[in-house]
Amino acid sequence: MTREHIPVLAGELIEVVDPRPGETAVDCTVGGAGHARLLADRIGPAGTLIGIDRDPTAEERFAELAAEVDCATRFIRADFATALSQLRDERVHADIVYLDLGMSSMQVDTWERGFSYAYDAPLDMRMDPEQTLSARDIVNGWDERRLARLLRQYGEERFAGQIGRAIVRERGRSELTTTQELVDVIVSAVPTPARFAGGHPAKRTFQALRIAVNDELGQLTEALPRAWELLAPQGRLAAISFHSLEDRIVKRFLVDRARGCVCPPELPICVCGHEPEAELLTRRAIAPSPGEVADNPRSRSAHLRAARKLEVPST
Repeated sequence: MTREHIPVLAGELIEVVDPRPGETAVDCTVGGAGHARLLADRIGPAGTLIGIDRDPTAEERFAELAAEVDCATRFIRADFATALSQLRDERVHADIVYLDLGMSSMQVDTWERGFSYAYDAPLDMRMDPEQTLSARDIVNGWDERRLARLLRQYGEERFAGQIGRAIVRERGRSELTTTQELVDVIVSAVPTPARFAGGHPAKRTFQALRIAVNDELGQLTEALPRAWELLAPQGRLAAISFHSLEDRIVKRFLVDRARGCVCPPELPICVCGHEPEAELLTRRAIAPSPGEVADNPRSRSAHLRAARKLEVPST
């Protein structure tokens, strides 16, 4: 299963990070390279585009892009937290760093990767097919309590206990190896009225498993400060998130850096001398337009946040 890759919030991302000729941009999540292509066209022959992704298919897409654009290009096959540390150690200074979080369309539409509950496939969900942990390992190896906690924490699933119990009961008969087997267990565990409200009953469980398999929230928490450190003064950091767990991490990080005085409110004057490190470029998250959602329903939950790095005077 394949479809044309449609980058989410593409125009909004370009507007907010404002790429200019000769700049260095780091795409931390290349995916189908849709955003990367737009950036490459704007930074031009004097610019440099660095792509990062742990998925070998993304590396292939980036290689195709590199053969077609005029700017200098480089690809790092690694998770973005590791790759950003590598660039920092190399003393790379970036003007733009951005992350398009979650899974890409090419991952969802490649059936054997097992990311989707919409069709039967091996129970996998690894963004890096060379890593050890898969969704099959979690579903068949974690105890009921741990499964329920995972579904509650990463999927915000209100029937986490029932689903965890049903998974353990079913795998006691035979190992769960496919997405359809897991979907059937989830549907059987969710009360009938809830099956027809709020989208597919397996949506939150699949999200939770994918996040856990790929350590997505841990990666994001590690990557944001490394990306910020990589930015030159006046550099721009942007992130597109697809669920509230990611968005909260991004929002908190950017707001903390845009905060000035941290003195207790009862003090009459500032004594901390704390200067803001960032200027928020998005006061609130930017969401897709109704037209984009109509053209690309997968964009529905996307939120874009961005900030500019300020030059803080040394003390």
